Amino acid sequence: FNIPAKPAEEFPFLPKINKENKVIISQFTLKEIIRQTVFSISDNENTKIMTGELFEIHGSELKIVSLDGHRISIRKVILKDSYEDVSVIIPGKTLNEITKILTGGRDDEVNMFFTDKHVLFEFGSTIVLSRLIEGEYYKIDKMLSSDYETKVTVNKREMLDCIDRTTLLIKESEKKPVIIDVKDNSIGFAINSSIGSMDEEIDAVKEGKGILIGFNPRFLIDALKVIDEEEITMYMINPKAPCFIRDKEETYIYLILPVNFNI
Repeated sequence: FNIPAKPAEEFPFLPKINKENKVIISQFTLKEIIRQTVFSISDNENTKIMTGELFEIHGSELKIVSLDGHRISIRKVILKDSYEDVSVIIPGKTLNEITKILTGGRDDEVNMFFTDKHVLFEFGSTIVLSRLIEGEYYKIDKMLSSDYETKVTVNKREMLDCIDRTTLLIKESEKKPVIIDVKDNSIGFAINSSIGSMDEEIDAVKEGKGILIGFNPRFLIDALKVIDEEEITMYMINPKAPCFIRDKEETYIYLILPVNFNI
């Protein structure tokens, strides 16, 4: 073969990264928290900040946040050591690529190094260097609320299966919401489309008022799939306000905006 090539000197150089201060995290933990949040980043390049994830470190706590304008995903983990404060936005494309090459071993570690413009991941003989997304991330704390009028606890697998079945009746061109009806001892899931209709109930434990509220089923499915607990708890105020799925310790928070519907 005769293949034209360019001089090696023309290959873009990699910036030098100061490796004095590193953050250590297990490959398993990093891979998991990316998987549990990266689905809710935006693919709209016009909102550049939404195409990345916020990595925030305070002491020994690492918090990762992603959002796309319709939902927010938050995961918190405790690191083995305490570190100086870090707040950076890492491109979602970078994180997706990292999850493909991480082995995910609990005993295998990843060293993370941060500068003003770059992040470097180092594990084994692999180095991944990426530019950060510049700008200030959204004030997430102002969007979160501990108030609720309705609190409902339900088996996650049963709820996920119900919502998954509703998607069988939705065409890609249709944007039909799943309508959730929270009652005293049950929660109902209904959908009505051009293909057909479905109405199903499962057991639930309710505190507070009943509520009739609609959601994009895909947003609920995405969140439920990455929660490992057998039971989940949803907090709602009214059919127009965001729904929160979170645990008591708030190691995870999923905010999902409701949608309008016609009965």
